[in-house]
This record gives sequence, C-alpha cells and structure tokens, in this order.
Amino acid sequence: MKTAIISGASRGIGKTTAISLAKEGYRVIVNYLNSQESADKVCEDINSAGGSAIAYKADMSDPSQIVAMTQYVKNNFGSIDLVVANAGIGLNSLLIDCSDEEIRKVIDVNLIGVITLCREVGKIMLSQKSGNIVTLSSMWGQVGGSCESVYSAAKGGIIAFTKAIAKEFSLSGVRANCVAPGFIDTSMNSNLSQSDKLTVIDEIPLFRAGSPQDVADAILWLASEKASYVTGQVISVNGGLII
Repeated sequence: MKTAIISGASRGIGKTTAISLAKEGYRVIVNYLNSQESADKVCEDINSAGGSAIAYKADMSDPSQIVAMTQYVKNNFGSIDLVVANAGIGLNSLLIDCSDEEIRKVIDVNLIGVITLCREVGKIMLSQKSGNIVTLSSMWGQVGGSCESVYSAAKGGIIAFTKAIAKEFSLSGVRANCVAPGFIDTSMNSNLSQSDKLTVIDEIPLFRAGSPQDVADAILWLASEKASYVTGQVISVNGGLII
C-alpha cells in the first residue's frame, strides 16, 4: 500500500484530497494543527469505508514537528510515496497595514513550511529513488493579488521552489508539480459576502466557483502514472479566470 502525507487535511481541499486518495488505495496521513475533531472525522470516514487513514498533529511553521512527522511515517510505514503540501493560511490586508508578526506567520506556514516538508520528505524519496510531490500555490502566486501581497509572495515562491526541486529530484525518479487553484468554495473564502462571491463568479469564464473536488482531481492526476512524464509544471485550476 502506498503512503501519502497531506498537510492541512482536516478541511477543504486537503480533506477532499485525503478522501480521494484513500479511494485510490493510498494510506493517508491526515495532518492537522488545530482541528483534531475534524481530522479524526476524516479518518473515521475513510476507515469505515474500507480505507486506511491516521491523523497526525504537526505545525507546518515548526520545522521540528515536520521532521518528527516524516520520521514517524517512515518508521511506521516504511516509505513515503506522495506528499501533498496543502496547508496554508490567508492574509487579506493592505501591505501597509500588515504587522511583522502577520507577515512572518504567512511566510512561515505557506512557504517555509512547504520547503521544510519537501526537504524532509525528499530525503526519504531520494533514498527510495521514487516518490511524488504536489505543492499547492494559488492563482495569486501566478499574477499577484491586491490586498494579498504577502500571501501572493509566499504562493509565488512555492511555484519557483517546485520548479527547482523538480530539476534537483528528477534523476532519482521523484516528480514535483504544483497546483494553483483559483476561486474555490472553501472556508478560506467564508469572509466574503454572497454579493462579493457573485461578483467574482461573474468574472470566471466557466461561471462558477471551483470545488475542492476540482482541485483534488488535479492532484490525483499528477500523483498517478497517467502523469508519469509530467514534472516541474503548474496546473491552473481556476475556471479560466487566470490564463
């Protein structure tokens, strides 16, 4: 059985990805930080349906916790075949109003956490001479978003980082790709009013918000053998909003 770590998997895109991967036969490690009840429920649903899942608490802004998680998975399951670096936080604010603490937190979780997770998983995958890495960026990492400058910087960094490790890891049989979602109907957008959501949707060529499953399906494809000749790429899941 292949083993996958999904960071930030207690809700939204991470949750849907964990459930979808379990249906494909993966043993999934459902990483969470604050939402233990939600993470346990994801695992319960997967396990009761005949899949295999365990919840693991680790703060993606704390390198020592990331190291401990990857070693736990390696020691207990023998290999790490897939990592989905999904955990992230938003920051919707004018740059001049962002505090030092807010800036550091967004960079620590959204960028440094991804780098650290991929470094630790990469050590194991390079030793195995096999593995698959999928990072999560954003359309704002591709073009920048007003009032989301720090978030955009972190997500843009993920794109460059993923392209770089795809080159580094390829000779060892490890692929690395990035998914850049657009406007997805998750709790990260729950601060928007219904009117604001409709305004955004009116600008999307496919005239709807994306679903977590839309993003999970792209991740599953990248993780599959159908994408065996794909590495270092950014897959945009945005309904045509950013082309």
